[in-house]
Amino acid sequence: MAEFITFDEIRYLNERSYSRLLIEKAEKQYKSGSTFLSYSTLDDEYLPTIIGILENHGASVYIDKKDPKLPQITDQSTAAILRENIALTSKFVLFVTPNSKESNWIPWELGLADGEKTNSKVALFPAAERKFDQHWAKQEYLGLYDQIVWGHFEDKQNEWLVLNHEKNTAVPLGHWIRG
Repeated sequence: MAEFITFDEIRYLNERSYSRLLIEKAEKQYKSGSTFLSYSTLDDEYLPTIIGILENHGASVYIDKKDPKLPQITDQSTAAILRENIALTSKFVLFVTPNSKESNWIPWELGLADGEKTNSKVALFPAAERKFDQHWAKQEYLGLYDQIVWGHFEDKQNEWLVLNHEKNTAVPLGHWIRG
């Protein structure tokens, strides 16, 4: 059974395990070979845990928050730099929440990743108020992508998995990141 991580669990892990220092590290990450993390700025508070989970499984996470190449005021060069960064990274993860639909950048970044990478290199990392509130993350085009979930597959222990819900297959998150 696969579950989404909840906002309460993320807040708990932020306090116990993950530091805002992870955000600072991800802001300075070299793009080549790293994992591009797309997110809504409305979800900033959850980033330490999401970055920590990905890094604990072998990812070097890049976020655009304070990339020195990006202009202070968003313009065409912002889009060009983000396009280049998405192309340079080896994986693309979209931290998707109900706030994602408010973002102007998320659909554009996901569309670029979809065109630039194979489906096996793009995954959603959904979070919700309740573990089993999953219907919204499978709506429209979001249902095309594998999802990073907590659960078990084939009678193994619970772990972070990348789940293909259409094929009902999963691989451990670390395998997906390194693959």
